[in-house]
Amino acid sequence: MAEPLTKRIALLPWEQLQHSLDEQGFAVLPPVLQPGECQELIATYREDRFFRATINMARYRFGSGEYRYYQAPLPPIVEQLREGFYPELAKTANRWNTLLGQQPAYPPSLSAFLARCHEHGQARPTPLLLKYEAGSYNCLHQDMYGDVFFPFQVVFVLSQQESDFCGGQFLLIEQRPRAQSRGHVITLEQGAGLIFPTAYRPVAGARGYYKTTLRHGVSTITQGTRYSLGIIFHDAK
Repeated sequence: MAEPLTKRIALLPWEQLQHSLDEQGFAVLPPVLQPGECQELIATYREDRFFRATINMARYRFGSGEYRYYQAPLPPIVEQLREGFYPELAKTANRWNTLLGQQPAYPPSLSAFLARCHEHGQARPTPLLLKYEAGSYNCLHQDMYGDVFFPFQVVFVLSQQESDFCGGQFLLIEQRPRAQSRGHVITLEQGAGLIFPTAYRPVAGARGYYKTTLRHGVSTITQGTRYSLGIIFHDAK
């Protein structure tokens, strides 16, 4: 019998994942979600009652495809992922602040962090479900919805590569000062995830640590339909 989702998150190799975040700026997760859970989330896409907004990406020149923002209360799986990942990522976020000469700024619980978002007028949930069909893609971008944002987010692929869809690799581009951009192309299996920076990460230089800017996107889907779940920790205005 499979472990409950909260326990699966707790049992992840967090020391290894945090090391990967420090060294590479991102960390690939093993399958956290079971196939049945992936299908359960995909099924919500057709139910308007779960969502507060639907975005046609081509209309805003974000790419091609569609995504929907969940409304409160979030589905239990989404809520457990958001609450379960936040505490460990807050530790890394505070460590990164220290490396950059800033004060630790992220409380140990998601509820305390969301209270800060709400104080700044950011009260709309941001976890989202994305749907890409053949020819769809997502332009490079950052997901910041107000003055307060959490420096990490997590994406899970809900469809099966080479079975449900082809193409559609995750793209992560890092721009270092006075240097050309570095790109990562990441393929995730069904239920697996990726932790990556919302906006920047610290990199060691000759005079200490400095910020490098990151943007993310999705390459063109060449066949089939790809669903993914985005876990963003800060709320939006």
